[in-house]
Amino acid sequence: MSTNRRVVITGLGAITPVGGSMEESWASIKAGKHGIAPISSFDPTALGVPLAAEVKNFDPAAYGIPKKEARRMDRFCQLAVGASKMAMENCGTRFEDLDPFRVGVIVGSGIGGFQTIGEEHTKYMEKGPSRVSVFFIPMIISNMAAGMISMEFQFKGANFSTVTACSSGAHAIGEAFRSIKHGYLDAAVTGGAEASVAEFAMAGFQNMGALTQSSDPDRASIPFDKERSGFVLGEGASILVLEEYEHARARGAHIYAELAGYGATGDAYHITSPDPEGLGAAKAMEFAMEEAGVTPEQVDYINAHGTSTGLNDEFETKAIKLALGEQAYKTPVSSTKSMTGHLLGAAGAVEASFTALALEEGLIPPTIGLKEPDELCDLDYVPGEARKREIRCALSNSLGFGGHNACLCLKKYEG
Repeated sequence: MSTNRRVVITGLGAITPVGGSMEESWASIKAGKHGIAPISSFDPTALGVPLAAEVKNFDPAAYGIPKKEARRMDRFCQLAVGASKMAMENCGTRFEDLDPFRVGVIVGSGIGGFQTIGEEHTKYMEKGPSRVSVFFIPMIISNMAAGMISMEFQFKGANFSTVTACSSGAHAIGEAFRSIKHGYLDAAVTGGAEASVAEFAMAGFQNMGALTQSSDPDRASIPFDKERSGFVLGEGASILVLEEYEHARARGAHIYAELAGYGATGDAYHITSPDPEGLGAAKAMEFAMEEAGVTPEQVDYINAHGTSTGLNDEFETKAIKLALGEQAYKTPVSSTKSMTGHLLGAAGAVEASFTALALEEGLIPPTIGLKEPDELCDLDYVPGEARKREIRCALSNSLGFGGHNACLCLKKYEG
């Protein structure tokens, strides 16, 4: 199909380290409040990493997930289904007027059921293979979030999971956007979910040198700061409802923002390090702007990947300069990971949601904790406090291990 239709965001749901709903999460972001604290789900003493950004007091039943069903779902899937219920309620329709084969579900997860993997492996080692759960496989596979959401709402259109590490959520949204834009779907439930705050998973990240060992929650996730020392692992989910514009307008939907462009590239460089020149990430931004029909001068804000690792923050800064040229120095850039930690496959979805709300409200989220400027990171990172400013166009970057780059270009909805 060669149709080029407008795509808008009409529903948002989130469960994050800074809030149990989209509203609560966004309020924390605006206030510069982080969700980083000592790990509560296990004893981290042997690990040597004391902090994480956990979802606080999560109860699946509070999100309408029956206990029996919840026991058959890994935490990442519970978070995804809970966020999807909020997003669908928020959008105000269950799309009964649409052919169910034209409503898709595309939800990413970088790792899937890692908590279940650890728990079932312990059972296997201690009690033998017969004690491994019959639900082990469906609980760990990354596509199950999309599958469970489709069953919940009986949406039968394109249904799959993107698995591109830390870019998974952004790629899911981009693919859903293209499916609606080009006429294959009329609406989609999309986003990302992750729950890897588990000792087994964190040991892997720690041994590769990715995690900060800071014990100070206020100085742990500090993107673009000279003293940054690795990311803080987070967990959570965000689900967005995307809809073809004319359908949304006809039903009087509340429109948060327009999704106008998507860029996806590969670094073809290294399994964990970004390209030192930032070429792949820059091209993703350029492609997203090109599809949206905007120039660098029209970009008012960039929600950066901004992980608080030495390599990412330096190389992403280079990429922004490559993509925007001299305009990069005039464009506010911030990392909401300074508050949420790094949600891996959910990060791009959570950050796209925050970017949509930033456009709607005219408020740029801050990069909190940024106190010691790094000469290699010399852009305007909106340190400390949110900034009130009209935003008509914004980019949201996601960069994943393996060299997977995704950029979403959002525009303020103006009818």
